[in-house]
Amino acid sequence: MYITITPQKLGDNYSQSSADFVEYLEKENQGLDPGYEEFFFNQYEDKISAKEVVKDIDGNTAKLKKIEPKFYSITVSPSKYELKRLQNHGVDLKKYTRELMKDYVSCFNREINGRPISIDDIKYYAKIEHQRTFKGSDIQIRENQPFATKILELKKEIRTIQSGEKEGSIKALEKEIMKLERDAPHQQNGQRIVRGMKKEGNQSHIHIIVSRKDASNSFSLSPGSKYKSSEVMMNGKMIKRGFDRDQFFAKAEKTFDRTFAYQRNFVETYQARKEFIKSPNFYFSALLQLPTNEKAIAFKLIRESGMPVQSIPTNSAQLALKVFNRLRRGVEVAIKSSSIGI
Repeated sequence: MYITITPQKLGDNYSQSSADFVEYLEKENQGLDPGYEEFFFNQYEDKISAKEVVKDIDGNTAKLKKIEPKFYSITVSPSKYELKRLQNHGVDLKKYTRELMKDYVSCFNREINGRPISIDDIKYYAKIEHQRTFKGSDIQIRENQPFATKILELKKEIRTIQSGEKEGSIKALEKEIMKLERDAPHQQNGQRIVRGMKKEGNQSHIHIIVSRKDASNSFSLSPGSKYKSSEVMMNGKMIKRGFDRDQFFAKAEKTFDRTFAYQRNFVETYQARKEFIKSPNFYFSALLQLPTNEKAIAFKLIRESGMPVQSIPTNSAQLALKVFNRLRRGVEVAIKSSSIGI
């Protein structure tokens, strides 16, 4: 599971409207017959139009300054193993979203009229998407990049030969390009993976737009608060403030496991990621002490992330700092691909 919480921006400034973001989330509906479109939903309604979402989110920004985010985006990306556990991706992910948003409100250290905030105090809209494309940050694109660069150079050389600027064998260059295309480490359906290519397999994930203001348009509820839990004196009153992201990510994982009876492996857990950051020696030791079947699954998950499994230390003496530093990047990718991100 990988979850991010992002204040929506337009360039260097916070977007003053949700229209562009909502339009982006409508991309999978383009060209579909009306009966096959994916609608927005919230805690109680299922078929909400994009127009209604924009109107409701944009109309709920009382007293917010231009330099403040008007809404936040929460993206929830289950792993392929988590998705495999679901019976019906559309129905199950919608069910999970509604439980997840209860976790979300429970992590605010806020009160409204003397009571903790509830699910009815927030204004959010969610949408399930079923496609993903490769981005520049993906390991497949990064590791294919040297091949892509060389291919571009050769294609440029072919154009100079075609224009008469230089002499050379176009056929030989085209043969070299074909070899580079085949030798690139990451392929999909016999083709070199490139930026913008659709990812194969099930890619279902959830986008959630949540208003910065509460449903009454009176109170500011920011998941981007730098405070987990604190109190401050405002206008002569003691006000609670803060949002505990750490608690939210942990709850999100437990809610998924409880809802779908998912048996989570060690390397998939949020707790493991925290241990890796705080105490890498403990993380590797715990990995190596797993029962044989769980360890096999853990190594498979890490291998699928692109990290060479043979590089993982096999005894405590190898858990030296220089070994850890050499492995850190690979393991971070592995854990990020299967856990909740901070």
